[in-house]
Amino acid sequence: MKPTVAVIGGGVVGSLIARELTKYCLNVVLIEAREDIATGATGANSAIVHGGFDPVPGTLKAKLNVKGAAMMPSLAEDLGVSYKNNGSLVLAFSEKEMEHVRKLYARGMENGVPGLSVLNAEELQALEPNISKEAVGALLCSSAGIVCPYSLAVAAAGNAVDNGAELLLASPVTAIQKQGEKFILTCGEHTVEADYVLNCAGIRSDEVARLVGDDSFSIKPRAGEYLLLDKSEGETVSHTIFQTPNEMGKGILVTPTVHGNLLVGPTALNIEDKADTSTTREGLAFVRSTAMRSVPNLNFRAVITSFTGVRSVPNEEDFIIRFSEKDAKFLHVAGIESPGLSSAPAIAPFAVQLLAEAGLPLEKNEAFDGKRKSYHWFSSLSMEEKNAVIRENPAFGRVVCRCETVTEGEIVDAIHRAPKATTLDGLKHRLRSGMGRCQGGFCTPLLVEILARELGISPMEVQKSTLGSNLLIEKTKEVAE
Repeated sequence: MKPTVAVIGGGVVGSLIARELTKYCLNVVLIEAREDIATGATGANSAIVHGGFDPVPGTLKAKLNVKGAAMMPSLAEDLGVSYKNNGSLVLAFSEKEMEHVRKLYARGMENGVPGLSVLNAEELQALEPNISKEAVGALLCSSAGIVCPYSLAVAAAGNAVDNGAELLLASPVTAIQKQGEKFILTCGEHTVEADYVLNCAGIRSDEVARLVGDDSFSIKPRAGEYLLLDKSEGETVSHTIFQTPNEMGKGILVTPTVHGNLLVGPTALNIEDKADTSTTREGLAFVRSTAMRSVPNLNFRAVITSFTGVRSVPNEEDFIIRFSEKDAKFLHVAGIESPGLSSAPAIAPFAVQLLAEAGLPLEKNEAFDGKRKSYHWFSSLSMEEKNAVIRENPAFGRVVCRCETVTEGEIVDAIHRAPKATTLDGLKHRLRSGMGRCQGGFCTPLLVEILARELGISPMEVQKSTLGSNLLIEKTKEVAE
């Protein structure tokens, strides 16, 4: 009988671990508290694949960052996810900051980061003409990149399901008991019996740990506010632009996205409420003013949306990847703050190897297929290929989201292909519908209509994201009466 492994948390780390586990003959259950994959920190971060020069040498962060960044391009290709090797720059505005840049260079060399060099002002200006003339130099990391984080998590979870994993959504884990050698997990309407458990619950991972009586670590929320600019500004810079980091993080960055926008942020504010993703006037003003120190001609009139992500900051200096002191088959994968996204491809096999060392048998799954087709693929076809697809399925000839060229055929596919998109945000994370300049102003009514039709529900029941986020309440005429 195959052992059962339960993975708690459907962020990028949990999803990639679930996929990694399906490479072996195991029963894998991925459990996510919310209605979809990647709704926490994975869905609201800087989307940077860091080179690995920042973490302290010898730490898990340092080792897994460098390995994960090297693995990301091929992983993204296999999963049909957008990735770009655009490189990064850490700017210095004084000789003191140049000393820090040189320290980062030395640290990066010790960590084994490829493509590092220190630039003077003239070399920097030649590389990025829109950079502030006050910058006296920079650290260049040509091996750094950018990726679509929520697409990566959704595709990883979907690929896990393709290979036999079970996915439980809207299933918060509220109790964990031990009966003999088995864990009994109560998660929403489901009960899961598992031989091994991985705690990948992100901001809630300390709460999940306490369900087995483990209070060995704590997680504090840190909010980061961002501004997203229209694609018209996407070529302002080609590299990811950092300022010299401080104790609160890597500071305000300016970066292109893999889809052609420009992203600016984040702030770093310790907060109390783990669910607080509100933006503030003061925070966004700080983002604007600080970013303009790096790139003075930023056009903030082109901002199309703002958002806040909440990072999981542990009370320890490193990632927490270890077995619980309460049970040798309960593995914490917690405190995965930056460079967590960059490290995630390497965290997955590392965690699985730890399980093997704890006794989990790893018999190779010969049927494993690690490739997956992108959800949003139609716009990349040639005109001849598009016409052939439309002849076979006319729904691909109807463009619903004009900003991002998303067709009805792709929307229907996303609603029915695991992990299924059942909300507006679910469609957005898979297809980018509603992410363009108009922010869903034109396509939202059509998206609601298609979701209702394909799910067999009333438009009144269609949710934006979580349960209770209905877009429609009543018909206007009925309200008037």
